[in-house]
Amino acid sequence: MKLGAHVSIAGGHINALHKIKKMGGNCLQIFSASPRAWNFVRISDVEEKEFAKEKKKLAIDPVYFHASYLINLASDGRVGQLSTQLLTHELKVAKKMDVRGSIIHTGSHKDGDKETKKVLANIFKVLEKIPNDRLFIIENAGTRKIGLYLDEIGEIVKGLKSKNVKVCLDTCHLHAAGYNLRTKKSFKEFLEFFDSKIGLEKLELWHLNDSKDPFESFRDRHENIGKGEVGTEVFKNILTHAKTKNLPCIIEVPGFDDMGPDKKNLDILKALV
Repeated sequence: MKLGAHVSIAGGHINALHKIKKMGGNCLQIFSASPRAWNFVRISDVEEKEFAKEKKKLAIDPVYFHASYLINLASDGRVGQLSTQLLTHELKVAKKMDVRGSIIHTGSHKDGDKETKKVLANIFKVLEKIPNDRLFIIENAGTRKIGLYLDEIGEIVKGLKSKNVKVCLDTCHLHAAGYNLRTKKSFKEFLEFFDSKIGLEKLELWHLNDSKDPFESFRDRHENIGKGEVGTEVFKNILTHAKTKNLPCIIEVPGFDDMGPDKKNLDILKALV
């Protein structure tokens, strides 16, 4: 089982590897740089090699970047240009650090209009320039943004037709959008639906997050595992179903001490298996 967390890079990228190991995780998600500014990660060749070496030594695999919150690939202006530049740079760094890819929220609709053509054009710009073994991972959205519904993600994935494009599913976002994963039957039906719209081979990983808000609330507020509205049945289904149990699972919860993802949350998930 691949179970990990989003961990702060305070103290350096390598420090995050030691933090997740101490929490009992074996995979990891980090920001490459601050996610709230147009920060292009700057890391020396020596640091890149040391990170890859330490990652292997600690058996933390896979490792993912989560892209900046400022990314909006639906923009054809300055923001769209900066988004493609930042993602291209980040995925080149990912290659050097042995990071598998970047998890990305594609952006927002403008005035409610569909922006699929702009999104496709901007992602094509990124795919043309990145290493051919790094992944561009589209995450489903939890609010009224592109990717709230799987049909939108399917349209983008099928439009790109690229082996480098994968999908990350967040349980809090699915809960907010009205996707029912609670029973074995509904989870099976959900996987069949995902397969029809996107293709199960495109599912790269899960974000396992509980929710502070009711089902189909269209609100994205994460809660600790078992303390929210999602229900532990959902997490158990993901962690035990034959088609999903071997996929990496990352938590992005507030933590029981409000200091971020913690060992207690990971232990609760492990106990469901």
